[in-house]
Amino acid sequence: MPIRPETPADAGAGRPAVLDLIGNTPLVELTRFDTGCCRLFVKLESQNPGGSIKDRIGLAMIEQAEREGRLAQGGTVIEATAGNTGLGLALVARAKGYRVCLVVPDKMSAEKVLHLKALGAEVHITRSDVGKGHPAYYQDMAARLAAERPGSWYSDQFNNPANPLAHETTTAPEIWQQTGHRVDALVCGVGSGGTLTGLKRYFRRVDPHTEFVLADPKGSVLADYIHTGRVGQAGSWAVEGIGEDFIPAIAELDGVRHAYTIDDEESFTTARELLKREGIASGSSTGTLLAAALRYCRAQREPRRVVTFVCDTGTRYLSKVYNDAWMFDQGLLHRPVVGDLRDLISRRMEDGAVVSVTPDDALLSAFQRMRAADISQLPVLDERGRLVGLLDESDLLLHVQGDSARFREPVRTAMNTEVETLAPGAGLGALTTTLRRGLVAVVAEGERFHGLITRFDLLNHLRRHLA
Repeated sequence: MPIRPETPADAGAGRPAVLDLIGNTPLVELTRFDTGCCRLFVKLESQNPGGSIKDRIGLAMIEQAEREGRLAQGGTVIEATAGNTGLGLALVARAKGYRVCLVVPDKMSAEKVLHLKALGAEVHITRSDVGKGHPAYYQDMAARLAAERPGSWYSDQFNNPANPLAHETTTAPEIWQQTGHRVDALVCGVGSGGTLTGLKRYFRRVDPHTEFVLADPKGSVLADYIHTGRVGQAGSWAVEGIGEDFIPAIAELDGVRHAYTIDDEESFTTARELLKREGIASGSSTGTLLAAALRYCRAQREPRRVVTFVCDTGTRYLSKVYNDAWMFDQGLLHRPVVGDLRDLISRRMEDGAVVSVTPDDALLSAFQRMRAADISQLPVLDERGRLVGLLDESDLLLHVQGDSARFREPVRTAMNTEVETLAPGAGLGALTTTLRRGLVAVVAEGERFHGLITRFDLLNHLRRHLA
């Protein structure tokens, strides 16, 4: 059921002060990347109160709907979103006392979903592997929900003219003023197309010579459309928020002179480099924009002033962009290949990535580590790092069932000490035999423990080999 406003007083109490913090975000020059002969600036849209550039359109679309009488008190805001538009809408809508219902694709980060729910939004998660016309496609589902619910308003960022207008009247003039009226190129991504369209409309008036550069994830059809004028076959990509399998109605792509296709690995690693070099935490879409901006800058032969965006905050991607285990599982982070079973271990001892317990740790501590790391078994290591046992969630359950006080007992009371191990060179045949017996594979040689291999690790290995 939709989440109701906290109290009737939420609605009609005037414009909340937090909404006045949207916009006027800082512009910062990047000084620790190779930008060739150019100067590269990023506009920190992560500093908006909702953490992204989409706060601007969330405010603009809702207030336009209010002025036009399409959104009344007690109404429900409905949208299809890859995350940040939903967060911007939820921030504004909840501040004004509206209900919020959002349809999001299943590749959205867990942090975004949790943030949306914390704001009181009703969240429907749907498939990201289907296109327009499929009943599970996120835009089609949102439109259907809006048609079914009385008193609802579908913000429809992909067709709403208030979307580009927000950037034409706020984002663009801010950049113009912050650069001292000197902008040679703007690098943008396209999700709905509002940012690019709004910026282009403004800069056509103040400086028609400003170049526009498209940064597009590999798999999206937009960069190829710029180059060929044709809409090709879409693929898939892990970057959130930008790239499309169609040409959005409000996206004015005419006059875009350069378009760069950036694959997921370059996008994610560039975002990580931005944090390491400049101390700016961002998401994967920012990585795409920055990678394209760097390519553009390095291709220039005369000095130019280039501006792009930190689209949102990196705190929304701690479980993805900044999670080495997730990056490795996705094939976006690489380690030296040793040519044996150690290559299949997602959390290797030599990398310092093993989550473990000692025999004297409390079972409660073991349980908390399992839950925090989302794993179901822990190696038990002594003070010298030698494997002395294995604690599985089933061992833990059998031990504490019926007497929760046993959580205070040491791990040694519940761990399995008869652990079968595989040598690193044992091969996939021996590994498969072990996993088929319902066991986790423990890779060790002598007293040296390397790590655990689960069925999921083997599946990931086979997927990477196929790719």
